[in-house]
Amino acid sequence: MLFCEVYAELKTDAYPSDTNLQTADRTMDLGLAEDHFSRPVGSFIASDIERLKQAIEECKRLILELPEHSERQKDAVVRLIHLRLKLQDLQDPNEDEPSLQVVLEHRFYKEKSKSVKQTCDKCSTIIWGLIQTWYTCSGCYYRCHSKCLNLITKPCVRSKVSHQSEYELNICPEIGLDSQDYRCAECRALISLRGIPNEARQCDYTGQYYCSNCHWNDTAIIPARVIHNWEFDTKKVCRSSLRYLNLMMSRPVLKLKEINPLLFNFVEELVEIRKLRQDILLMKPYFITCKEAMEARLLLQLQDRQHFVENDEMYSLQDLIDIYSGRLSCSLTEIHTTFAKHIKLDCEKCQAKGFVCELCKEGDILFPFDSHTSVCKDCSAVFHRDCYYDNSTTCPKCARMSERKQTVPDVCEK
Repeated sequence: MLFCEVYAELKTDAYPSDTNLQTADRTMDLGLAEDHFSRPVGSFIASDIERLKQAIEECKRLILELPEHSERQKDAVVRLIHLRLKLQDLQDPNEDEPSLQVVLEHRFYKEKSKSVKQTCDKCSTIIWGLIQTWYTCSGCYYRCHSKCLNLITKPCVRSKVSHQSEYELNICPEIGLDSQDYRCAECRALISLRGIPNEARQCDYTGQYYCSNCHWNDTAIIPARVIHNWEFDTKKVCRSSLRYLNLMMSRPVLKLKEINPLLFNFVEELVEIRKLRQDILLMKPYFITCKEAMEARLLLQLQDRQHFVENDEMYSLQDLIDIYSGRLSCSLTEIHTTFAKHIKLDCEKCQAKGFVCELCKEGDILFPFDSHTSVCKDCSAVFHRDCYYDNSTTCPKCARMSERKQTVPDVCEK
């Protein structure tokens, strides 16, 4: 794989043909003996680096002249890698870069991986893991060469998520290139729609324009389009927006009832999920007072969506994506069935907390999450739905409680 990467790079930067170049059959002395540049640390001179650079260029020419995929060409590629490593050692003989560096709230950790498939987020070039030192931010996963660390101008997106956990809810709020002074919204490089001197690329999330170094034509689902149009097609976004959306994906920050309440009138799946969530909230008191349920850790089945056991109003973007795909309905229905089975069939203590309809005094034990029941908003008593709505009297339990309140003062007066 490394051979292919190096050879592809050489083919891309191929030198123009030179009639004076010798053929590949010649014996080329590149001056590459293992001890050719060996000197005590700190005693190298500038000519050593220049001679090594010449040897690297000569090695590149040789690789392009040799037959493709031949053993001699593979050996020359290996030699080129060794030369580049030796050049880096000469240029930075006392390099001892720290394993952690903090830049603009980024916490950069030195990578030990030698992968060559990463791309620097700052300069947009390949990170050669075998040759170059590179860092990754543990917060937003920003990757860059060590030499690019001091050139970074964009703060860590993780800090923005921590301090400002909310989405842009206007669809592509474009303000125009002139309001940006025809400069990239992030690095301030000159840009234009004609691509001179740099192509202006619009981010569908922020509505602003970015240069090709800050906008790689990545795509993402836009929260505003989901909430207002129930649209899940991906749109082009800049790198910083992509990281922000990825970090915000599972955060329950969308209160649909306030942002777009009409959405529930047009998306049946949302109504179904809301009912399941409401039922789970009614089941929660049974579990937190049941020893068996606590030991079985039933509520941990929703540990990836903890907000489902806290309220029925907040949604994450991932929730909406899973609702659209049908995955959430299937998984939540299965969890709902498991919870109901424990309360109504498996656990005698939970069964004992059921209700008998006081209006008809008939039928099975009722639970507040049953589909055919209604719950009194004042005292939480449970009745058959038909009985509760057809009966013109007040809730029997509420009537008893009201009677007691009137009786207690009378007793005190006597």
